[in-house]
Amino acid sequence: MKKITLLIAALTIGILSYAQSNKEEVDFMQAAIGMQKKEAVAQFVHPTEAQKDAFWGLYDQYEAARKINGKKRIELLEQYAKQYSSMTDEQADKFMKELITLQTSTDKLIVTYYKKVKKATSPIVAMQFYEIENYLLAVVRAQILDEIPFVGEKK
Repeated sequence: MKKITLLIAALTIGILSYAQSNKEEVDFMQAAIGMQKKEAVAQFVHPTEAQKDAFWGLYDQYEAARKINGKKRIELLEQYAKQYSSMTDEQADKFMKELITLQTSTDKLIVTYYKKVKKATSPIVAMQFYEIENYLLAVVRAQILDEIPFVGEKK
């Protein structure tokens, strides 16, 4: 698990590095993370043979929606990078409102798909999905926070 977590964290940092230079590279990096992430999910989510098609179909839908939120997160981080050393109160408030909305949306997305997976498979499979998604999301969020400076902090 730690290898996959470190790989996803490294790829996340790669996305942050490339985000300012080329949107196509961001798409490529998101696809690479998605493949690695799918492997991690496959290690920890165990639908029965009869449940596999339903689970993976829902997972692919979830990933498509998650990637939209991921792109929004990258856009917010780009905005933050441009403004952090001279951020005004108005910019800070706008940024925080957008960040809170995005984080809430991401958390609700996981809950929505937990319910869909539970209905299509079982509560255990849904719980496994919920646990791994929240774990990976926490790792990514922690890595991002570790890499960005605080507002007004000299880099």
